[in-house]
Amino acid sequence: MKTALVAGQGRLPLALARAMADRPLVAALDGFSPDGLAVDLTFRVERLVPFLRALERDGIGQVIFAGAVTRPRLDPALLDEATAALLPRLMQAMAAGDDATLRVVIQLFEEFGLAVAGVDSVAPALLPGAGVLAGTPGPRDEADAARAAAIVTALGAVDVGQGAVVAQGLCLGVEALPGTDALLAGIAALKPGLRPDPARGRGVFYKAAKPGQDRRIDLPTIGPDTLRAVAAAGLGGVAFQAGSVICLDLEEMQRLAGELGLFLWARA
Repeated sequence: MKTALVAGQGRLPLALARAMADRPLVAALDGFSPDGLAVDLTFRVERLVPFLRALERDGIGQVIFAGAVTRPRLDPALLDEATAALLPRLMQAMAAGDDATLRVVIQLFEEFGLAVAGVDSVAPALLPGAGVLAGTPGPRDEADAARAAAIVTALGAVDVGQGAVVAQGLCLGVEALPGTDALLAGIAALKPGLRPDPARGRGVFYKAAKPGQDRRIDLPTIGPDTLRAVAAAGLGGVAFQAGSVICLDLEEMQRLAGELGLFLWARA
């Protein structure tokens, strides 16, 4: 079965393509090309149906989504008749939140006979199983990770975010639309009086999939840059939901965690 990789920005599409036995056809939304990976086909949302038909003509039977995109601005002048008929459905889903939008995107691809596969089914090694991967989280870190996990579960239930920072039981910040980088930059900018004394526990950044989310699309991703941001924020380490978070370049993450004095923990 021929596979298309619908790639967004970042390094994940390249890592996924390298992990696959055969090179996929690489498609990218206009303006959101991946890092280090040649794109075979570029498309726009306004021309979604012609794009789906092109995949059909190329004999594509399976599609994988990987990489970051933001909601593009639509140009009504570019709409073809078939895509215009789908627009109300897409707009209604977008108004309901990211999860609803992604579910409709999957449905549309499936309606054109394209099976949608998840990263975990194609490259499971990118999602580490349970265990401490670097450093040693202490009892305070374990308690903070448990607290952060409960917060992320609550956030995910209302389709808000996939991450949180907790130090000594106090929530210092949660991930929302601006994303992980903005969350950690905000923590780094906190004045000393607005966070607990780090001598009693520096805090944990926790990442997890949303409860009940479709695992075929938008699984959370962390990488070496995440660890650098965590260190810059003065935190003690990273904990994440085992088997549900993509790790880019895990060996480099483990090396960097040691260098920065952080723990890296895939929490069951």
